[in-house]
Amino acid sequence: MDILPLAGKTAALSLGALPLSYAINHVSALSHPLGLALMSALILGLLFVAIYSLSPGEIYYDPLYAVFTVFSFTSVVDLLIALQEDGYAGSFMEFFTKEGEPYLRTAHGVFICYWDGTVHYLLYLAMAGAIRRRKRYRNLGLYWLGSFVMSVLVFLPGNILGKYSSEIRPAFFLAIPYVLVPCWAGVRVFNQAQAPNCCAPNVVQEEQSKGILRRPVDLALVIYLTLAGFFTLFRGLVVLDCPTDACFVYIYQYEPYLRDPVAYPKVQMLVYMFYVLPFYGLAAYGLIFPGCSWLPDWALVFAGAVGQAQFSHMGASMHVRTPFTYRVPDDAWACFFGSNLLYALGPQLLAFRCLWRPAFFLHPPPGPLAHHKKED
Repeated sequence: MDILPLAGKTAALSLGALPLSYAINHVSALSHPLGLALMSALILGLLFVAIYSLSPGEIYYDPLYAVFTVFSFTSVVDLLIALQEDGYAGSFMEFFTKEGEPYLRTAHGVFICYWDGTVHYLLYLAMAGAIRRRKRYRNLGLYWLGSFVMSVLVFLPGNILGKYSSEIRPAFFLAIPYVLVPCWAGVRVFNQAQAPNCCAPNVVQEEQSKGILRRPVDLALVIYLTLAGFFTLFRGLVVLDCPTDACFVYIYQYEPYLRDPVAYPKVQMLVYMFYVLPFYGLAAYGLIFPGCSWLPDWALVFAGAVGQAQFSHMGASMHVRTPFTYRVPDDAWACFFGSNLLYALGPQLLAFRCLWRPAFFLHPPPGPLAHHKKED
């Protein structure tokens, strides 16, 4: 209630995407892919100039204000694309999906647009409002960073490697700043000062003196991370064409979407295996041994990443734009939905646990416990 009214200027600018998209959709000159790419770049440049003119104080205080405002504009555009492709809106962005980025018309493209137009949009408004109020937004920023990077890691390689690789248009190269800006933004978010912890030294010592068996929530999370790690490895082997019977049965009877030639599901499973799987191992270590102060931050990053990835993967697996042979079979729907929903919720619970009671992850305070550990 505090932050959202302060993001009113950002929301007003972002909603300008509605009339602008409708007007541009009827400009015949934009039927050429190069003209569309140049017009898109010009609009984003003019939007940045408008933001700088209207809010110089916020940009001087934190340049990410301009980034979040521009990205909130593109989030509204993405939501229009998703609603249009599902038949819930008129021809707002037909010109862009036909001549600019036709791969946004895939099931995966539709769902990343839904996520960007809802979750990312709310995060942009909240973070822009926090900057206007001169408040911290580090946790929101870390969650957004993980979500955004995951979508880029899967979507861009999928466009190049999948069946839409022959339809790369000039507008695709607008993704270059879309990749570089979050790298810079991520560094700034990580470098922000953390909120001061309110844990007394005796509370930290007490928490860190407990073994894993005396912490049932952490024990449950370690068990979850272990099982999720095996599931991650298994699905990675499935998309790598592992010849075992279990992999064959799974890809044909439970998740045939992994065979879809659009390549997004294959890239997604490989990203899980090479990035998320190692994190699960490190997170289990951080839950067992005290003082892993890096875990709360990275738990937020991976919570955003897995949340975005699972939303897009689950939605695309059942969407009508996915060919029928690659959709989830009716008799496997409950198993597919249950396992993938658990896979999505686990990192969210891990991040919540790290923020809820952070004492276990703080650096051990000087005292008898720390001295005892050094002697050991």
